[in-house]
Amino acid sequence: MALIQDPDFLNQGIEVVFDTVAKTVQLVAIGNLTTDGVTLQALYSFAKEEWKLDANLIKYPFPFVAITPEEFEFINGWTYADQATVDLFRNAGFAVKNADGTSAEEFIGLITLGGIGAGDQIYIQQSIGGTATNLMLTGAGNQCVKVYGDATHGNFDYRNYMKVFVREQAKVYGTSSHIDIGVSTFTYQAYRFPLANSADLKVTNNDTTVDVYGITIDYSATVQRNIGGTNYNFDVVINGNNRTKTEIYEAVQSALRKGTDIDNGIGTVIGKTADILLKFVGDTLVTSTGVYIDNFQSVDTNSIEFYDNTGTKRTFPFVAVGTISFNSNLVIDGSAIYKMYYTIGFGTAGATLVNDNTATAIEGTITGSSVAFNYAYDNDIAGGGAGIDKDVTVVAIGLNSAQYVVATATITKSNANSVSLVSSLERNYANPI
Repeated sequence: MALIQDPDFLNQGIEVVFDTVAKTVQLVAIGNLTTDGVTLQALYSFAKEEWKLDANLIKYPFPFVAITPEEFEFINGWTYADQATVDLFRNAGFAVKNADGTSAEEFIGLITLGGIGAGDQIYIQQSIGGTATNLMLTGAGNQCVKVYGDATHGNFDYRNYMKVFVREQAKVYGTSSHIDIGVSTFTYQAYRFPLANSADLKVTNNDTTVDVYGITIDYSATVQRNIGGTNYNFDVVINGNNRTKTEIYEAVQSALRKGTDIDNGIGTVIGKTADILLKFVGDTLVTSTGVYIDNFQSVDTNSIEFYDNTGTKRTFPFVAVGTISFNSNLVIDGSAIYKMYYTIGFGTAGATLVNDNTATAIEGTITGSSVAFNYAYDNDIAGGGAGIDKDVTVVAIGLNSAQYVVATATITKSNANSVSLVSSLERNYANPI
């Protein structure tokens, strides 16, 4: 049966047991009552009807005070029978009151708003650095959570902190907190936390695969990283280990579901209760405030947004990316080399090599059918000024199998620049020993 909201579906001695000696109210998941539970308003209403009709119950002080339909008190020495009973309360919070009117225990009614997968596990954290505790049921949350106990009922006070999480593999993570719902101090009523998850299209590999990518997270003291010639402060550094932005994201998401220390530094940070570090907005990887990524692939430079400790977005100047392709004569030569020049000045003694984003000349020995290059499109002032397309001339030459070849191209503000070098077969080179 679904959630019981009508007292007519409750029966004394079956779903509900009133023990007038122990002064306890017990719920039993039999008959009409299932793990879907019963609203406290329905239980309160049922108790009123029973006290009115039952000649024995009317002799005893009534167990409840209803402050609102979502806020109740056990009074006159009454309390709940066991934790299994509390686990069946829905849509409200409650307190157990001492004789002097102070609270012995207080429970909030934690309700989540938003789509949650039926089999997905919500869990909570009730203090800074505290452990994670699963809600009783999977799927959307609707459960009483104890936030206060006096000296004889646990001796703790969690009324000033609550974080709620849902983190499932290959799904977008959801987090909500007391701050998000505008609460500084909880009382014993229902609270609704916005929380939802959905399929994460950027996660296609399982944890076993991504956990060996070699990506680490360092929660350290403030560090500086240079972006576009200026140093900015960050608190968390992810070492991307030369992986793509998507691989980095997958590995970090996996770390944030672990119940172990994920801090590669000297501190201790438990993954499943740590803050979200990365998210995708379309195809752009966006960091949380104070998070930087070291050692990502250069092809992703233009599609990562960093937020420094001030919460200000920082991005690298645009880096053009491209590929130089070589035909088989160049590849098999063994001695073949390639060089990229600005077309302006090529063919003269003043010809200038083009540098990549690290100020290293784009040149080298040919060892395969292609080689990737990058170029500081927004910053490079050679060959005609910064931030404009550049005409380039690429040459290659081998000895035994590849003749000299030249090709021209234009580097544009793109990640798909390409140059193709097709060398004629060398038939006449000879260097007798």
